[in-house]
Amino acid sequence: MNKLLLHPAAKPLVFILSLLPFAWLAYGAFTDGLGANPAEYLIRSTGDWTLRFICIVLAVTPLRVIFKINALARFRRMLGLFAYFYVVVHLLSYSLFDMGFDIPEIAKDIAKRPFILVGFSAFVLLTPLAATSFNRAIKALGAKRWQTLHKLVYLIAGLGLLHFFWMRAGKNNFAEVFVYAAILAVLLGWRVWNFARNRKSAPRPSPAGRVQMSK
Repeated sequence: MNKLLLHPAAKPLVFILSLLPFAWLAYGAFTDGLGANPAEYLIRSTGDWTLRFICIVLAVTPLRVIFKINALARFRRMLGLFAYFYVVVHLLSYSLFDMGFDIPEIAKDIAKRPFILVGFSAFVLLTPLAATSFNRAIKALGAKRWQTLHKLVYLIAGLGLLHFFWMRAGKNNFAEVFVYAAILAVLLGWRVWNFARNRKSAPRPSPAGRVQMSK
């Protein structure tokens, strides 16, 4: 598996696959294939794909560690940028089709409706992560600060799920919400378990000044 993922064609293939949902939506928009309410379909679909890509990004590390597929790490940055790409399209679709790009009205709507405020907050938090997903940014920030900043993805995932929950609450349809909640619970729960396990197995430093002698 590592050999396949390290192949020069692997990254272009993942890029194309990640772009397919957008291409399908664009094709549907131009051919009137998005149903009776294409604007709503486009807004909701791009939101769904944002949450899916966040889940995919969070799945990279557990899959890499559990199955020892280290080459998966080389796709994490690209997948994270696709999550940002879809949230930008989601926000632009809402701004255009729901609000007609009326900035003052958009600002009022964000402040008035909690589920939109939560979704917009997730977008704002995701922006610095996308902006620093480059080698120069990592070097400028330093590895430790960069890693700390990118831990915001856990908060973003929670906000995205809450946004999705409130959106579906209007129609009392929670089936998909529970699926995403279960996926995120497993992915974040694994991290907590792995951190606790590594901390427990780490060797403890000997007390200062004590000389360790073999018996």
